[in-house]
Amino acid sequence: MPLVQPLPVPCPAHLIPDATGTDAFDAAYRQAMAQHAVFVAIEFEKRQRWTVKADTLTAGSGHTVDEAVNDAVRVAITHLIQNREVDLDAYAGPVYFIKHDVRSEARARELAAALHAALYGDGGPLARVVRPAS
Repeated sequence: MPLVQPLPVPCPAHLIPDATGTDAFDAAYRQAMAQHAVFVAIEFEKRQRWTVKADTLTAGSGHTVDEAVNDAVRVAITHLIQNREVDLDAYAGPVYFIKHDVRSEARARELAAALHAALYGDGGPLARVVRPAS
């Protein structure tokens, strides 16, 4: 399977890979590792919902996410749980990030793109797409 172009940083929502299925997931993960990039993808779940996944290990030991960014990601995921946009089993890093039970592909892509930007140091998109519960 030929490698496709590396994901831009930050990656726009429409370019976030759909890694549904073992083969698609493995291919996307291997590609991120080969390109020393943060892995980010969405997956369709059996319950007609989506999952957002990210992993910073694929970027290599030279890629670091500072504590302020990790804190912002944890706060964002807490807000998503409080807003009932993701399941309680969301995983908020510091290396792996998983958000289950997102209701639409568009929202999953939006959240994945914002998370990807944050993991490269730009928390602005994440702050814009995640609002606290009212």
